[in-house]
Amino acid sequence: MTTQPEQILEDKLVTQLEKLGHKKVIIRDEKDLLTNLRIQLEKHNKTVLSDSDFKQILNYINKGNVFERAKILRDRVPYINDQGETKTIELVNQIHWCQNEFQVTQQISIDGSYKNRYDVTLLINGLPLVQIELKRRGLELKEAFNQTNRYERHSYWAGHGLFQFVQLFVISNGVNTKYYANCPLKGRSFKQTFFWADQKNQLITQLSDFSEVFLEPCHISKMITKYIVLNESQKMLMVLRPYQFYAVEAIVERVKTTPKYGYIWHTTGSGKTLTSFKTAQILTNLPQVYKVVFVVDRKDLDYQTTKEFNAFSKGSIDGTNNTNTLVNQLSGDNKLIVTTIQKLNTAISKKRYLDKMEVLKDKRIVFIFDECHRSQFGKTHEDIKSFFENCQMFGFTGTPIFENNAGTNEYGKRTTKMLFGDCLHRYVITDAIRDGNVLKFSVEYIRTFKKRDNILDIEVEAIDEAEVMNAPQRLDNVSDYIIANHSRKTHNKEFTAIFCVSSVPVLIEYYKLFLQKKEEGQHNLKLATIFSYQANEEDKDAVGFIEEEELLMAAEPTVKYGAGAQDLSFQHSRDELEDFIKEYNTQFGTNFTSRDSQSYYNYYNDIAKRVKNKQVDLLLVVNMFLTGFDSKHLNTLYVDKNLKYHGLIQAYSRTNRILNELKSQGNIVCFRNLKEATDQAITLFSNLNARDEIIMEPYEDYVAKFNNAYLELLKIAPTVDSVNDFPSEEEELAFIKAFRELMRTKNVLTTFTEFTFDDLDMTAQSFEDYKSKYLDLYDKTITHGQVEKVSILDDIDFELELIHRDEINVTYILKLLAKLKDAAPEDQEKQKKALIELISGDAQLRSKRELIEKFIQENLPQIADSDDIPEAFDDYWDEERKAALEKLSEEENLNEEKLQEVISQYLFTEKKPMRDQVIDLLNKRPALKERASIAERVTDRILRFVETFVSGVTG
Repeated sequence: MTTQPEQILEDKLVTQLEKLGHKKVIIRDEKDLLTNLRIQLEKHNKTVLSDSDFKQILNYINKGNVFERAKILRDRVPYINDQGETKTIELVNQIHWCQNEFQVTQQISIDGSYKNRYDVTLLINGLPLVQIELKRRGLELKEAFNQTNRYERHSYWAGHGLFQFVQLFVISNGVNTKYYANCPLKGRSFKQTFFWADQKNQLITQLSDFSEVFLEPCHISKMITKYIVLNESQKMLMVLRPYQFYAVEAIVERVKTTPKYGYIWHTTGSGKTLTSFKTAQILTNLPQVYKVVFVVDRKDLDYQTTKEFNAFSKGSIDGTNNTNTLVNQLSGDNKLIVTTIQKLNTAISKKRYLDKMEVLKDKRIVFIFDECHRSQFGKTHEDIKSFFENCQMFGFTGTPIFENNAGTNEYGKRTTKMLFGDCLHRYVITDAIRDGNVLKFSVEYIRTFKKRDNILDIEVEAIDEAEVMNAPQRLDNVSDYIIANHSRKTHNKEFTAIFCVSSVPVLIEYYKLFLQKKEEGQHNLKLATIFSYQANEEDKDAVGFIEEEELLMAAEPTVKYGAGAQDLSFQHSRDELEDFIKEYNTQFGTNFTSRDSQSYYNYYNDIAKRVKNKQVDLLLVVNMFLTGFDSKHLNTLYVDKNLKYHGLIQAYSRTNRILNELKSQGNIVCFRNLKEATDQAITLFSNLNARDEIIMEPYEDYVAKFNNAYLELLKIAPTVDSVNDFPSEEEELAFIKAFRELMRTKNVLTTFTEFTFDDLDMTAQSFEDYKSKYLDLYDKTITHGQVEKVSILDDIDFELELIHRDEINVTYILKLLAKLKDAAPEDQEKQKKALIELISGDAQLRSKRELIEKFIQENLPQIADSDDIPEAFDDYWDEERKAALEKLSEEENLNEEKLQEVISQYLFTEKKPMRDQVIDLLNKRPALKERASIAERVTDRILRFVETFVSGVTG
């Protein structure tokens, strides 16, 4: 092969993009880029620009960072023409997004701190708005991601900074393809790169399939003009994920074509607020819509939400309790209004506002309810619907209300479907975990009684007796457990935790215990708490359930008091809270009180901010913060209350936001038996078989499973060498299956932060030795194809993906080669042996072992400086690849030119060549009866050639 695999991928992609409607243009450098920009802007704006006009335009757009240029892109650019008239031009048509000029180019070179050459660039009206970086098959996608970051540092800003207009990046290695928005380097994370998918959430990862739908001119232009959000508070671009895109499209289509309602079921943590924000934004541009009212619960109307919405539509959001402001907004010019369910209810129910509100009754107002499983199940929903006769309502929820989990009010059972109609798009928790958008849960059940206490074991039966569950000794044991294990659960307080309990009196007892133990020096956790002290002690509204439905959230026994006793109880709770707030004020230098409602609300917001900023280690609550609260730094939930259905999923979901590699799962520590409730909730909100996809078994279970699998392996192969002496393939097959089971379990074990081989009956070295034998058997099956011998091992799935470690690729091997070159003579042999063992133990690199060994023996001694190794290795690899291709052509009597084309096509599409294509490679056409076997053999050799010389090799 004379052409590099990346170049093949690139050329094929450009050809495909041309067919999709992007015109190919040759652009070598910034000079060509500017010449082309002028031509395209003239064409798009149907005008002629003089040198002076174009110079003014370039000066105007060459300012600011990526975020500021994204604003310039969406605005008109002014200039004064040669006749002294003020004119403007459009950079991109946002209304009719298909009516732009689309071009594709490749290998543009830009000189910055370094000279960089970019792979494939999509130009819209001459501006580079999409940058595509490709890596060859088998390489980590993260290498392409890191490359775009390097270009950002080195050259995107150079010259007139036109590459600062890039809105989207696309990265691909042929097999996997992802996209992400351009934002400041410090705001970029590989975890914020996304796969595209179809409407049913089936991922589209292969480059040619992805390009067909995502890079089609109209679609990519629509993504840029409609589905990128300019996040004002963080000054960065955000692009919608596929499920968010489909949800917005579904609502917009419904508003355009029908008066029907609808709801979106997107799992908690998947970015519903961004989706609903973008929906509201697009709907305001529809002429048939009078107003868009975005409705949230008051406690969710935090500083950030306020800032975002006001940035989009000035004056759209009012953070005060003043209903007058809302009434004025509804009759004023603002098309987007953000309000609370509480203020909206007041506006349509109090007589003093009705005169002004009456004129709105028949207006086409679209209401969007965030977290629609909450307050809307009360009377308010019916009142809004009755008052605004021509309104349209849409809800967003991560946990819809179904028959099973519906509460009852004066209207009977109310489900989400009954209130909002059809589900317009769904993206459930299993989808989000699969896509890496949320984490799995690791649920532990902690026994809080000894069996001799004559109380049913926590693993057998839930315990509801309040006097038992709230016994001082038990509360003391639970708090001791949290103190002892908090550092392990939160990675030495790198993360924060919430502890939710059954009632306010129990919370008070727990909080006093933690304070007492802190004074005694047993811990140094920064504590906080908040709870409601009104007559609705359980704070129904803050948790988002109507009163009767509260049992779903906290199925605790209700204690009846006389009126006087009740008043005393609430007064006691308020006094206790006031004391806790004083302790908080001392700890953080604040000045909050529960005596004033605004100060209490500010206290709530301050806690939210400090939990998000890791300034609070442990937050104790009854119901507050268990729904709607997002903090990426929260990874643990301690539970000492009964949860059920949507209440359970909502509470658990506080812990599973994606952050970084350290945060591998959401930790749920249950001090009650919630096993059955957890299974029921998962079944309701995904499906019966989804438990293993959502919940990880406890670590100890996997250790036991591994040890049992090891025992089974020893029965088949008592020693590593005994694998060599198997009398037949039946024994080999049994060994493969046994070791494969061991690999699967180890693969799960390594996801636990506490994993160590010391906990296992098998040593790490023993595992590696058996793995080497396993791979020997795999190699044996590969050679069967050449000698055309039938083997019972041919159809076995070796699941090599469980062995391949992404971090060990040829790049890594080159670093080890440099280390070997620079090692002292006495260490060289030892390092060489370790290197060969490492290659042998990796499924993908194993095919390259002989070639790498040959390089070490013949080439490495001839290289004077270890810095020259990468270049020397590349040259060596190219020569070996060409030789192997010639050998394959000669031995099979193939047309070498056609063979290169077949390999190129395979690298691009990832689809095995068809039998007819392979037969067409042969210089001499075989007899009919030989064709099948010859085609199979040649195909196998082509695939092994690609595996050896292309997959996992750095370009």
